[in-house]
Amino acid sequence: MPTDPDTGYDPSLGRKFVFVTGGVMSGLGKGITAASTGRLLANAGFDVTAVKVDPYLNVDAGTMNPYEHGEVYVLKDGGEVDLDLGNYERFLGTDMTFDHNVTTGKTYQHVIERERAGDYLGKTVQIIPHVTDDIKRRIREAAEGSDVCLIEIGGTVGDIESMPFLEALRQFAHEEDDEDILFTHVTLVPYSKNGEQKTKPTQHSVKELRSIGLQPDILVGRADDRLDPETKEKIALFCDVPTDAVFSNPDVEDIYHVPLMVEDEGLDEYVMERLGIADEALPKAERSTEWRELVTRDRDREIDVALVGKYALEDAYMSIHEALKHAGIQTETEVNVLWVDADETEDLHEERLASADAVVVPGGFGSRGTDGKIEAVRYARENDVPFLGLCLGFQMAVVEHARNVLGLEDAHSAEIDPDTTYPVIDLLPEQYETEDMGGTMRLGAHETDIDPDTLAAEVYGADSCTERHRHRYEVNPEYIDELEADGLTFSGRADNRMEILERADHPFFFGTQAHPEFRSRPDRASPPFVALVEAALGSTDTTERNADVRL
Repeated sequence: MPTDPDTGYDPSLGRKFVFVTGGVMSGLGKGITAASTGRLLANAGFDVTAVKVDPYLNVDAGTMNPYEHGEVYVLKDGGEVDLDLGNYERFLGTDMTFDHNVTTGKTYQHVIERERAGDYLGKTVQIIPHVTDDIKRRIREAAEGSDVCLIEIGGTVGDIESMPFLEALRQFAHEEDDEDILFTHVTLVPYSKNGEQKTKPTQHSVKELRSIGLQPDILVGRADDRLDPETKEKIALFCDVPTDAVFSNPDVEDIYHVPLMVEDEGLDEYVMERLGIADEALPKAERSTEWRELVTRDRDREIDVALVGKYALEDAYMSIHEALKHAGIQTETEVNVLWVDADETEDLHEERLASADAVVVPGGFGSRGTDGKIEAVRYARENDVPFLGLCLGFQMAVVEHARNVLGLEDAHSAEIDPDTTYPVIDLLPEQYETEDMGGTMRLGAHETDIDPDTLAAEVYGADSCTERHRHRYEVNPEYIDELEADGLTFSGRADNRMEILERADHPFFFGTQAHPEFRSRPDRASPPFVALVEAALGSTDTTERNADVRL
């Protein structure tokens, strides 16, 4: 079928497509199920990519509250996206682009801009075909060059926001050969009070899916335990799929064990058989086992790391949690993350941090919790506790040094206190005229030059590093000479931007304006996080523990 001149839609791009939808309730783990499937296909030798569809009207996730939606994940190209893209990067070991995140806002914005420009030549612009063709175009372009593209549809089947996307999937099914497209539906299988696995929610969810013209090829049941054989048979009977197309995805202690679980269920083999690529897969004896070896590696040491933030929600700091886990894998250490509320830390910092072997102060926006973060920095500095400051954490380390070491009592970030006498953190001139909030920060991968013979050079093992950024305010150049006194050094720079700081008078004190957690992978842990864990291992003998603050 040729490219549609009105919509620009080319149905010839891409090769194999696996669509993943969810039913019953949100947050079931569609993304982890899709990412785990992709990991197994990659182990079998296939080039795998992924697309996350988010039905919200936001163009991107950049202005969304982390407490409501989880962390904003930043891609190499600067795209601000849903946290599921982070899982895809970590599981698949590839760098995604902003094109791999499709939102309602992005799609409608593009269609309306084309309409305003007169590109539709006077035609009535409608959901079908203009919006649905734009959705399909985006998916196919993101899939181009891959063997298999996994597409996760956010939300739950039945949501009004998802309807244009599900209609696009229905059209997709008519355009593709049966062996080139696969529909996977993830549902909840709850327990009754007498311990019986209940299939009715799955039945209703599939009924809803079928009412809009989509028949699932695979059903994945999320439950506390594996699905009983009779449960699988009942789901198969009432949902019109073969029994061997019903798979369990039970709860596990670590999300990195999900690929092992679904591999034991045979999900990957079934997918390859249905897509007609089983004969192209590597023989089982030749498939990569690196993932299994990594995530099952023994960890015979243990440390506690205090994460000082303002959101009492793991999803808000997911990449930091994962980066600490990756560092633990590399160093064979069990890393326990202690949640420390920054709002309480200002007055209770010594009590809340006393059990920590290391302290991490993460990024963030707004004034709430900043005083507590400053006190956490002070505690780590004065008590020689290994410290890692990320983005705002880096900036608060600068503020703490200015206040408590240099005596600039009301020093602050102009973002937090516009009237501060000493704006040691401020906008750079190129940001003065910025009015829009979304997509206007310093975003994506940027290179930093590292001074030789510094802690930063030791951490990265190089004279430069490339990390992802998401910030608007910077260290004020007018104060750099004054700040670099009494132990503080800016050891990493990008032209006039201060990127990395460290202290010569501290066992391990490291801050970075970047977000190194976004590049961390299970098989390639972030260097600053590895260095933090190694420093904490050296301090565990002298650190008191307090189990009451453990998550």
